[in-house]
Amino acid sequence: MTTIKKAAVIGAGVMGSGIAAHLANAGLDVVLLDMETKFADAGVARQLKAGGFMDPAFSERIRTGSTKGDIGLIADADWIVEAVAEKLEIKQTLYRALDDVRKAGSIVSSNTSTIPLHSLVGGLPESFAADFLITHFFNPPRIMRLLELVSGKATRPEATVAIRDFADYVLGKSVVQAKDTPGFIGNRIGNYWIAVAQNEAIAFGLDVEEADAIIGKPFGIPATGIFGLLDLVGIDLLPTALRSLQNATPADDAIHDYDAEPPLIARMIAENRIGRKSGAGFVRLSADRKSRDITDLATGEYRPQKTVSSDSLEASRGDPRALMEHPGLGGRYASIVMEKALAYAAALVPEIADTPDAVDEAMRTGYGWKQGPFELIDRLGAGWVAERLKARGLAVPPYLALAAEKGGFYSVVDGRRSSLLPDGAIEPVAQSDGVLLLADLRLAGKPVEDWGAASLWDLGDGVACLELRTKMNTFNPDLLDAIGKAVERTARDFRALVIGSDSPVFSAGADLRVFLDIVEKGGREALGAFFDHHGHSTFKALKYASFPVVGAASGPALGGGCEILLHCDAIQAHAELSIGLVETRIGVIPGWGGCKEMLLRFSEPTAALHGPVAPAITAFNLIASAKVSASAFDARKLGFLKASDGITMNRSRLIADAKAKALALVENYAPPEPPLISLSGPSGAFAIGNILDSEALAGRATPHDGVVGRALANVLTGGPSADPLKPLTEDDVTALEREAFIDLLVTPATLDRVRHMLATGKPLRN
Repeated sequence: MTTIKKAAVIGAGVMGSGIAAHLANAGLDVVLLDMETKFADAGVARQLKAGGFMDPAFSERIRTGSTKGDIGLIADADWIVEAVAEKLEIKQTLYRALDDVRKAGSIVSSNTSTIPLHSLVGGLPESFAADFLITHFFNPPRIMRLLELVSGKATRPEATVAIRDFADYVLGKSVVQAKDTPGFIGNRIGNYWIAVAQNEAIAFGLDVEEADAIIGKPFGIPATGIFGLLDLVGIDLLPTALRSLQNATPADDAIHDYDAEPPLIARMIAENRIGRKSGAGFVRLSADRKSRDITDLATGEYRPQKTVSSDSLEASRGDPRALMEHPGLGGRYASIVMEKALAYAAALVPEIADTPDAVDEAMRTGYGWKQGPFELIDRLGAGWVAERLKARGLAVPPYLALAAEKGGFYSVVDGRRSSLLPDGAIEPVAQSDGVLLLADLRLAGKPVEDWGAASLWDLGDGVACLELRTKMNTFNPDLLDAIGKAVERTARDFRALVIGSDSPVFSAGADLRVFLDIVEKGGREALGAFFDHHGHSTFKALKYASFPVVGAASGPALGGGCEILLHCDAIQAHAELSIGLVETRIGVIPGWGGCKEMLLRFSEPTAALHGPVAPAITAFNLIASAKVSASAFDARKLGFLKASDGITMNRSRLIADAKAKALALVENYAPPEPPLISLSGPSGAFAIGNILDSEALAGRATPHDGVVGRALANVLTGGPSADPLKPLTEDDVTALEREAFIDLLVTPATLDRVRHMLATGKPLRN
């Protein structure tokens, strides 16, 4: 892989500054230039405010300047990204200036989404064209995984490979090789889909709320639907994008069927109602900022938000095919939008991409669809979609007709997911080296064990993987039993264990309904019996297993999800990890060793905290506030991750990286020695008591926050009667956790919090 250590970004607008921030997230030194330095500085400030940096300190990796006076700063850059205005003459003028300064072999790319590559390099030196590509990021660059990579006829293969691999491994992108066609893949299909949905909703006289609900969850599309998405990206941007596509495509392309700027949209743009960036779009906050007003698509005026009411949605119960077949207004709308969008996608292969999986990957990672267009067609039935198009009087694309004849676009051949190509051939879907997904293992065979709540998979090389499989991977008795069984099976037949899955959620913690049910039916005694049989013993068995355990942590890892990771030998975390001990939100404290493990981490010699008081206060401040990390880098600063724990940028590589870490621990592995823990006793209890009193006086803590805080302080310090000179065992501290958890959970105030959380998904401040 070509080494890329320094990058430069020219253009500090929303996209350019976002790209610069994410390059800094990846550890690069970055130069960010704009016409004036103040614009580049503003770009960095924008990303700090918008959360473009995984750690605010990473902004220090960016050096700002102006294209007029500081162009020389790019002289030693390995990769230069152009993100200036979408005007060919401006870009080419910049390229000539860059070519005078850049080092030989440095790679230059454009973030354009509208100008063909062959036009960008037209008339420029062959040496420049050889180093040039298009790298089309999606906004925001930190969050959206898609990177469309376009190479020209003159582009050096080495340059393409270098950026592809760097974007994959280091930036964490899903890299899709696109062709040099208008809009590439994501925006060619996505903009057409939005245009159809927007214009048809206006024509049908639908409510914004109903349109978004219909073109949303039933099809695995983000809840923003259509109008929420337009508000998010900017209502003024779609007309420009559509006109660009209409100008660049033949007259018979379906993109010409819809007005790029219908009268309602023209009016909203004229009134600066262009979405979230202007404070008003299809949705705006009401004058009292307590509710939302919605644009009436018929009148263009605002009205109060309505509750969605749709016969079609109710009758279809979330099934997309049933929704499209329903004769109601919502069904007819869903049908015309999705039939046209799916047909358009099928008509564009192989023009925009050679395989259906490239298109599906682009729409999943660029637009957030759970399934791409071809996966959706297979879900609906290729033959069914083709017949629907015929009934509507629309042409059936040849590729769709072929899929209808063959039974779909995807199949499983010899245990591998395979796709139907436009020429009728069937080929395995390409998978990048080093990617290990449980979905692929599931196609090839069965798990070693399946306990319902969890499965045990063989990752090869003597490493097993425990896949949690409850809703949101929450902990209930069945899952805790499965973890215990996984420890036993791994000890017999494997050398190491990884805990992880393909799920976007590592674990949302304990199943609150289980705890509420135990308390309501059996009270304190039943809750104690549950604790004695589950939780502590399960996590302790993981910690002291005869083999290394590595947590492959991605997405939310909250409460018990955090605690199980704290009991692993090591953690391999996805860069966007959101980890935290959040139990105080529902009126309890961590009850499965979270308090104990954080005390141990903050007491380590490398923690730079001295004596038993400082670790107790640090753990208290972290746990009492229910702090959740903003990224894996933030998790490391907070103490949830150790310096030795790994961070993976590409989510698809997480399990493979966790497996590698587990194998590295296998040789000469021995379980950790049980530690002794010195609690601070009266001095710590007094210090934390002062914190609690200050929070109450300032109005930041409710009465029950004080109750929970004092229970937490008692666990972390041992209470006023504890003797700091007599260290406790882990079991002693977990016994304190157990009693505090049970005492709190049976209180009416905590039960009110639990019930409120289950009913609303939000914490109750009582």
